[in-house]
Amino acid sequence: MGFLERVDGFQRGHHWVGLPLGVLYKFYDDQGLYLAALLTYYGFLSLFPLFLILVAVLSTFLSDDPALRQQVMDSALRKFPVIGDQLGHNIHSFRGNGAALAAGIAGSVYGSLGVAQAAQYALNKIWAVPRHARPDPLRSRLKGLVFLLILAVGLCASTLLSVAASQTYLFGVRLRGGSWLAVTAGSVCLNALLLLVSYRLLTHRALPLRRLAGVALGGACAWQALQWVGSYYVSHVLHGATATYGMFGIVLGLLAWLYVGALIFVMAAEAGAVWVMRLWPRSLLTPFTDRVQLSAADRRAYRSYAATEAFKGFQKVSVRFDPPPEPQRGKPPDDAS
Repeated sequence: MGFLERVDGFQRGHHWVGLPLGVLYKFYDDQGLYLAALLTYYGFLSLFPLFLILVAVLSTFLSDDPALRQQVMDSALRKFPVIGDQLGHNIHSFRGNGAALAAGIAGSVYGSLGVAQAAQYALNKIWAVPRHARPDPLRSRLKGLVFLLILAVGLCASTLLSVAASQTYLFGVRLRGGSWLAVTAGSVCLNALLLLVSYRLLTHRALPLRRLAGVALGGACAWQALQWVGSYYVSHVLHGATATYGMFGIVLGLLAWLYVGALIFVMAAEAGAVWVMRLWPRSLLTPFTDRVQLSAADRRAYRSYAATEAFKGFQKVSVRFDPPPEPQRGKPPDDAS
C-alpha cells in the first residue's frame, strides 16, 4: 500500500480530518473563491448606499441629539476597523426636498439589492438548488428586501451592544470586565442568529437550522476575531497610513475587508452543506486525477452538481459513473508513491 493510500484511508476513518477535507473539496468544486469575489464586488457597490440610508435614518430620528447620533454612527462604522474612520468622513446624509430624499433612498435601496442577489446565487449553488426551483427575478428581489431589513435590524442591535460595551455606566450599573465579556458574547450570538436567518431566507430549500447552529456560531466567532484582528492592525500597524494613501488606501482596505468577510460567509455555508448532506469523506485524489475510486460522498456530491444545472422542472438529469480508467502500460498510477 502506497503512502497516499495510507493517508487516504486515515482521513476516511477519522472524521476530524475527513470533514474539513470534505469542506475544502466542496469549496473547490463550487468555485468558492469566485463566489466570495462576487459577494465582494456587489458588497462594495452596496455598502455606500446602505450607509447613506443609515445616515439618513439617524439624521431623521436623532436630529435632536447630535452627540448620540454620532456615537451610534461611530459604533456602526467600528464594524469596519480597517476603513471605518475614512468611511465616516466621506459619507454624508441626503440633501434636498422630500421628493429628492425619497428618490435618493429608493435608488440606494435598489442599488444595495445586488449583494442580496449575489448571496442568493451563492447559497443556492452551495446547497445544490436546481435552477428551475430558484425564485424568479421579482421574488428574489423581494427576498433581498427582507434580507436587507433583517441586516438593518441586526446592525442596529449590534450597534446598541457596541454602544453599551463602550459605556462606563449602563442604566446606573458600572460595567466591568465580566460585563464586557457578556456584551461580546451577545454580539457573537447575534451574528450567529443573523447567519442562520440569512441562510434560511436566501436558500430556496428547507434547511435544518438546529444542525446548522454550530456552523453559524463558528462563522460568528470568525467574524468577531476578524474585527479584533482588524482593530489591532489599525492601532499598531496602519496608524496614520490611511492619511498617506488617501482614497487608494480606503478602496484597497474596503475590498480586502469585504473579501475576508465574504470568505467567512461562504465557508460557513459550505461547512453546513457538507455536514447536512453528508458530503464526506471524499477520496483524497479526487480533484487531481480521474484514476481514483470515488467514495459514496464523491458520488453524492457529483450527482448534486449535475442536478443543480436543471433549468426546467420536467428536465430529468441522471448521472452514471463508469469504472475509472486503468493506468497506461509502462506508466505508474497517479497515486503511486
